Amino acid sequence: MTTQFTTAATAGRGLPHRRARRSAVPLLAPWVIGAGAVGVLALWWSDTSSVVGPAGWLTGAGRITGLLAGYACAVLLALMARVPLLDHTIGTDRLSRWHALGGRCTVSLALAHTLLIIWGYALTSHAGVVDQTSTLVLHYPDLLKGTAGFLLFLATGVLSARAARSRTSYETWHHLHFATYLAVFLVFGHQLSNGADFVGNRTAQAAWYALFLGVAGLVAWYRFAVPVRRGLRHRLRVAAVHPEAPGIVSVHLTGRHLDELGGRPGQFLRWRFLRPGMWWTANPYSLSAPARPGHLRITVKAAGGHSAALARLAPGTRVWAEGPYGAFTADRRTAPKVLLLAGGVGITPLRTLFETLPGQVTLVYRARRPEDLALRGELDATAARRGAPVHYIVDEPAASSSPLTARALSSLVPDLASHDVYLCGPPGMTEAAIRALREAGVPARRIHHESFAL
Repeated sequence: MTTQFTTAATAGRGLPHRRARRSAVPLLAPWVIGAGAVGVLALWWSDTSSVVGPAGWLTGAGRITGLLAGYACAVLLALMARVPLLDHTIGTDRLSRWHALGGRCTVSLALAHTLLIIWGYALTSHAGVVDQTSTLVLHYPDLLKGTAGFLLFLATGVLSARAARSRTSYETWHHLHFATYLAVFLVFGHQLSNGADFVGNRTAQAAWYALFLGVAGLVAWYRFAVPVRRGLRHRLRVAAVHPEAPGIVSVHLTGRHLDELGGRPGQFLRWRFLRPGMWWTANPYSLSAPARPGHLRITVKAAGGHSAALARLAPGTRVWAEGPYGAFTADRRTAPKVLLLAGGVGITPLRTLFETLPGQVTLVYRARRPEDLALRGELDATAARRGAPVHYIVDEPAASSSPLTARALSSLVPDLASHDVYLCGPPGMTEAAIRALREAGVPARRIHHESFAL
């Protein structure tokens, strides 16, 4: 059951609306990736004079899938290298979906490559599959390392599946993905040593080295060098920790030159708190207030060991921040009217957008109980200042039912189909909201949501 109560506000236009600039990067990126795959196939074609018999077809298919799997490894690392051009235009959520899809394709290609090569070689040498496997692994240069890399990929793919992912902590899952760096290194050596398209082909070898060294440079710079440099320059420290709701706290941070971080409303950073038990992981948390010179704030719900420990942070604790990341900003906006739809602690990025997003804005905030409505005082003050309606919906105690449906949302937000919608909340709530919004006539291109998992 659900109770709804609304903060009344004089209807107004809010801040002036400005049309957001659209980037061509999200459209061009898939074409660039596809062009690279065509180039990989061209490498096989130029190095293959003819294909004869079942063994030749199997071996040829094995070579193609192996080349594509190697190329896909480079693409996967590039997508998650946290390159600002990609992250700020395509968005973390879409990059994560591309990465997940690419990961499944990579594992499938690698598995197909392994099976096809073994089968094709077995037919060529008139040997059994088991004997041929043993010969390849133990007697071909670097193939033992390649096998280890393949098994690492396979293990990561299995543990990243939705059923396994739901049972794995964020920290464990995050560190498991570091094993893919080792897997790529092992497979890279195997391809150059054993790949028929590379042995004796200096041009192909140079191109492969350029591809992987270029991607390695992006990963080393954006995932390691930049965070260290910013940590030393900004000298972030915890200033205070304030409770906001049961299990939810705000962490206030101070530092130097924070205007250089460039954090925009709706974006998040990956925070590494330099205290025992927390320094080894960097978790993503959104800014819950617009960045100010010398001050940042995040608001976090205790949902695991790392997030729960934030409530016990002592003032003065050193912090390294990686980012900002994400395209969940005003740049996604395409219409004069906007609905901000939050669930639980998903209010944090929407809190900053509610204060700063131009035009006519409506906020709908769902929570389990009235006391779970974090930052409510700030939301009410913002609503009163800009003349924007806020609808609070809680499940307990209940006087009437208000499910997350197209009819319920349309009753709260007139002319819903003409709105842009910024959506942030738990996965179940997000999925239900997207279905309801689509049923209410909101085009998919106007529903903006972002996951900060990777």
